[in-house]
Formats: sequence, structure tokens, C-alpha cells
Amino acid sequence: MQFDKARLVLRSAAVASALGLLAVPAQATEGYFALGFGPVQRGQGGAGVAAEGSNAMASTINPAAVAGMGREMSLGLQLFMPYRGYNASGTGFVAPGSLRSGHNGFAVPNFAYNMPLANGAVLNFAAYGNGGMNTSYPLVLNSSPGCVAAAPPGMNYGAFCGGQAGVDLNQLFLSFTYAQKVGNVSFGIAPTIAGQAFKAWGLGAFTGLSASPSNLTNNGYSYSLGYGLRGGIQVEVSPVLSVGVAAQTKMKMSSFDKYAGLFAGGGSFDIPASATIGLAYKATPSVTLMADVQRIFYSGVPAVSNPFPNGANPLGGANGPGFGWDDVNVFKLGAVWKASDKMTWRVGYAHSSNPIGPEDVTLNILAPGVVTNHFSLGGTYQMTKRDSVDFSVVYVPPVSVTGQEITPSGPTPGSSVTIDMHQFSASVGWTRKF
Repeated sequence: MQFDKARLVLRSAAVASALGLLAVPAQATEGYFALGFGPVQRGQGGAGVAAEGSNAMASTINPAAVAGMGREMSLGLQLFMPYRGYNASGTGFVAPGSLRSGHNGFAVPNFAYNMPLANGAVLNFAAYGNGGMNTSYPLVLNSSPGCVAAAPPGMNYGAFCGGQAGVDLNQLFLSFTYAQKVGNVSFGIAPTIAGQAFKAWGLGAFTGLSASPSNLTNNGYSYSLGYGLRGGIQVEVSPVLSVGVAAQTKMKMSSFDKYAGLFAGGGSFDIPASATIGLAYKATPSVTLMADVQRIFYSGVPAVSNPFPNGANPLGGANGPGFGWDDVNVFKLGAVWKASDKMTWRVGYAHSSNPIGPEDVTLNILAPGVVTNHFSLGGTYQMTKRDSVDFSVVYVPPVSVTGQEITPSGPTPGSSVTIDMHQFSASVGWTRKF
């Protein structure tokens, strides 16, 4: 019996990991970080760093959250639908007109398994997509004065006056958590392995700005591996109030060699550090309220935070240009109502600051992560004593940012570039307690 359980867990982990490598998270929410890593977290607006874990995926928001949990397995799948594009006028470096990115639907899986130990601690394994960015701009007919040099009127052009253009960044985390509860304090530590896949195409207009033009665009996927550490603590201040803190170090990643002429530092693209603090309050025996504050340190990754252009530094140089993203602050509110033994409901709201300013819209046509407000609803239905189904939906209203076209020689007088995005997602998951 134990052998069958172990075989089921290993097989599920292998499937989830393989699916994760194929997943395309595409412009998650807080910049390119995910709102949550399973339907439970997403249903409550990503909040819960101070709350007891509802299932094994709770280790992804705070490794300490699974300290008091038993043996269980969680599987989930999110259908993520981002809608993004841009509108430009008076431009020459950027193709004028209105273009919408294709590929608006992505499947993002998650998996976690929680195993109690003889000393009262637990081990937890989780595989999940942390975030990513994706755009895919089609060819359109050039009927305006812009892009004449690259595509005369009557011919096709792309977003940067070349062919079809876009980027695709996928991230997968494999996290191994040790957690334990001692008195009213729970703690957890989670060594984490990260994998990334990236490709870019249609960026020939940037060739003259690159330190390595042959490693700038149209090179297919390049892969990166790295590692970091996650950790957290929860303290029960009273029977109804808990405080939680969780943090993630910067994940040190190997370089994208095929794009050493695009990302600062010869293809370096580390995963930013983040930190979260929060409260969980049991307003009644059946209602829990949560509030979290998170900060994501995009400034620690030059390829993400350096401005475009960045003086005379070339793309791919030691201090080369990046996307110009600022650090992000995220405020999350969530509520959980256990309506009956069979049904639990969740609602949430999250607001994040916008990492992209008007001065950075040009390059961020490729990564328009500008959304700020997130509204969520979800629940859990207890099918049997051991099996439950989780679900959630998230709506992210449209946000746009407008600025001048910025070229290597400076702003284009009279130009205007507007990038925009809105999102919708639906998630479902299954939890089995052993």
C-alpha cells in the first residue's frame, strides 16, 4: 500500500514537472510574478502568508504554512488569458498603428506533496510556474508613412518595423520545504531550484545597439538553470491572530547564451528577490480575514531594471539597457468563509504598483506588465472525507501607460506610444488526503 502511494506521488510529480516546463505563464500579474500558485491562493487574492495552510500548495506562499499539515497531495491547472497590445502614432522606430499580441490562452499547472516526519516536522515538494512574459505580434500591412525604410507602403511590417516580433519567457520552480511547528511558532525553509526558457524574435531593428548582434534575436529557445532559498515564519499571537513573514532570495541563474547580445551582463537574467509580511485574523470560527504586503525587488536584476537606452552601453553589455522596471509593492486582502462542512468560499483583492513608467513604454511593447488591480473569487467543495476540489476565477481590469517613443538617439518629437493589458484566469485543483 505504501509502495503504491509512493509510486502515485512520484508519477504525479514527474507529470507536473514536465507540464510546468511546457507552460507559458505570460505576463503574470505583479510585473511578471504570479498572484498565487494554486486555486486556493488565487481565490483569496494571493493573500495568506500568516494563515494556516489549506492544502499542500500553501508552501509556495510561506514554507511555514504547511508545518501542521498531514500527508496530502495537490494538483491544479490554471487557464490564464492575458490580452495585451500597443497603439503608436508619429513613430519610426516602432511600427505605427494598433497591434494586438496573439496567443491569449495558456495552461499553467501546479503540484505539491506534503509528508509528515516522525519528529513532527514535514517535508513538502512543490512544482509551479512562478511567472513569465510573452508577446507575439503579427505582421500587418504598412499603409502609413512609418517604417518606410524597412517596409515600403503596401508591404508588411512588424512591431519594430521588421518581421513578426515577440518574446517568450517561462519559469519553473521546484521547491523542497522542511517545516516544523514548536509551540505557537511555525517555521519553514525551502531550498529551490529554478529553470527558465526564453526566446525572442523580430528584433532586428536593435542590431546596431547590440554588443553581440548574432546573439540578439531569432535564435530559438535558450535555457537557464539556477537556485535560491525561500523561507518563512508564522507566529500565533493569540487564538484568533497570527503574523507571518516569508521571503525569497534572488535566484542566481545561468546566462541565456543565445541572447547574450540582448540582456545586460551577456545574457544574465536572475529571478528577483521578494519579501512578504501579513496578518490573519479569525473574525469568527468560520471566517478568516487576511492582509499581506509584498515587495518585489526588480531593481536587483539589471536586464529588467536598467533603462532603455542606458547611456552609451550596448544591449548585452556589462551595464546594458533593460526594460526599466521599478520595484513593485503589492497589497493583498483575502477572506475565507467556511459555510458548511462541505463548502468553503474565498474572495480577494490585490493592488500592485506599476513597474513601467511613461519613459519606458518603447521596449515594454514586448513586456507590457502594467496591470495593477486583481479581483478574485473561489472556493473548495469537500467531495469525500479525503478528496476536495478547489476552484477560482480572477479578473484584472485594463490598464494602459502612454509615453513618447524613445530611440537610441532620444525621444521622437510628437510621437505617442500606449501599451495596455487586461487579464482573466480560471483555476481548478484536486487535493487528496492520505
